[in-house]
Amino acid sequence: MKPDLSALLNELDSQADLPHRHLWLIAMVEWLRGDGSNPQATASRLRLLLDAAQVRPELGDELKQWWRVLAETVDSTMVLADYGFSPRMAFFSEAVYRLGRKILPGTPETTDAAELFSLVFPYASDVAWISALDAQTLTRLGDLIGTPSPRFPVTLWQDELLQAITYCASQIRATGFASELRLRMSAPAREAQPFIDLAADVEAFRQAFLSSPRDSDLVNRAAQTLRERLELCRSAAASVYPHLDEHGISVNLVFVLRQLRERVLRVRDLMDCLLSDNVPQSAARLTAKLVQAGVERRSLLALVNANASLLAAKMAERSAETGEHYITRDRAEYSSMLAKAAGGGAATSLTTLFKFIITGLGLTAFWSGVASGLMYAMSFVLIQLLHWTLATKQPAMTAPAMAAKLKDLNAGRAIEDFVDEVSHLVRSQVAAVVGNVGLVVPCVLLISLVMQLSTGAPMISLEEADYVFKTLHLLHPSTLLFAAFTGVLLFSSSLIAGWAENWFVLHRLDSAMRYNPRITQLMGVARAARWAQFMRTQISGFASNISLGLMLGLLPPVLAFVGVGLEARHVTLSAGQLAAAAAAYGAQVWVLPAFWWCVAAIPLIGMLNLGVSFYLALHLAQRAHNLSGVDRGRIRSGAWERLRTKPRSFLLPD
Repeated sequence: MKPDLSALLNELDSQADLPHRHLWLIAMVEWLRGDGSNPQATASRLRLLLDAAQVRPELGDELKQWWRVLAETVDSTMVLADYGFSPRMAFFSEAVYRLGRKILPGTPETTDAAELFSLVFPYASDVAWISALDAQTLTRLGDLIGTPSPRFPVTLWQDELLQAITYCASQIRATGFASELRLRMSAPAREAQPFIDLAADVEAFRQAFLSSPRDSDLVNRAAQTLRERLELCRSAAASVYPHLDEHGISVNLVFVLRQLRERVLRVRDLMDCLLSDNVPQSAARLTAKLVQAGVERRSLLALVNANASLLAAKMAERSAETGEHYITRDRAEYSSMLAKAAGGGAATSLTTLFKFIITGLGLTAFWSGVASGLMYAMSFVLIQLLHWTLATKQPAMTAPAMAAKLKDLNAGRAIEDFVDEVSHLVRSQVAAVVGNVGLVVPCVLLISLVMQLSTGAPMISLEEADYVFKTLHLLHPSTLLFAAFTGVLLFSSSLIAGWAENWFVLHRLDSAMRYNPRITQLMGVARAARWAQFMRTQISGFASNISLGLMLGLLPPVLAFVGVGLEARHVTLSAGQLAAAAAAYGAQVWVLPAFWWCVAAIPLIGMLNLGVSFYLALHLAQRAHNLSGVDRGRIRSGAWERLRTKPRSFLLPD
């Protein structure tokens, strides 16, 4: 049960020990907050507290003494300057810290002002009621807790703001001098040296404000100079982004840049609060911003969204470059896709054979998964090197390629052009699936026939064939679920491909392979150049194919170990397995109902493989390009209109 105001005021004791003083503050703010749904009710409760302090002078004196002890115990300067920022200069260490803070409770027995502030204002709803406090209430509160400063001629609040500005500016300078930023800044930004001169401008502003008598014109000029210097620092940091766009994104570097930008904004807020004519209201605005910063600092999702957006955009763009090769726009490209997909289907028939061989070895689930994963990876890489196509690998690559065309939706034919790309993509998938399945089935039947003639036994036994019919049966409760799960794996492999290529470019490994003296001495200049170009163009494909193969083989046994029974259902592999099962039964397979249920399941497996991976990739690309809900609605409407008026365009080229 929450205490009422009378009980809280009776418990007020400025001489209490540190944790109980802080517990009283937490309880008082909790009483003021209420359920957090009505900011006006909170303001009314604060006025009730102020009225009680006015009616009972001894209570007002005790509150002032309590606040004075609090101000002497904790350093509020660190809250003003550093609250909401991370002392860590790396994204992943900050993520681990935030995860730990979510798990481990805080304690009021602390002199850390930031920890106490987070305990007092833990909710986002606190921003609303602090912002809603009226000027009269804020003035009365300021008169109640106002504390004189030992530093003439400023108040304690002004002194703390000045110290916070100095501290925050020093953090900006330190970040600006970091080599990882300085090397990536533009040449004009480095030559301007804004971070070097920042300290002098801060000190000039500080001295102008501390001068007695204070010259307002001098203070305003110093403030304007400092604001301009901060803007130069922000611009210098922003000049790093074009370098990242060209040479790869580092999440840690993006994290540092965002921290620097937020610190620049914090110094501006501190200066506005210091120079404000209405101190109570400016203090309330600053407090609300600090509460919001604290809420975001505790959020792991906010950290990921804020700092991984550029990486998501770059991964989408890297995938888009690859995805262009998978979209067919005319009859010649459509025929070429059919031929490449047929080659992929033929290669997958061998993959099917080796999968059954591995299964027949009787290995444990884990080692069977390892062997299958490596075999899948080698098969997919072989398809890549032979310039063939695996149908379900396309959507996760092609969705970003299409979304990249939506950067300017105000253009006259932007939606129509995008819908054209959708139709091109769908019929490309049709060609790829038809080519894969159309050749994997006869190739598996041929292999099984050769094995039957040479060894007297088909590729798999009747027991294994029955198991295939059971696992691929359309009415089996998990068949379509596993197909959708495979779509997630396909999307994940495209993410890994984009990340790997970004990492390759970020660390300039193609340049190292081309020019490193040891490599050129070992391989020769010409061969090193060829390998550098080869790896630059193929790295995303290697990452995608190897990761997909390992996930298809390893994830099912690993998930089964923890009690999650998810397996992979890949349309081309499933079609090959079904063909092997049919060959085991021979001609009598045509009268088996289970066989036809499996045949009916194959196109649905393909649709879920393609649809889920395409949806997830398109969603990522849309977020990377910041498409609004309205724009997404326009895209859906355009696609449905095309499907209604020209359905043939989604199946065959004109």
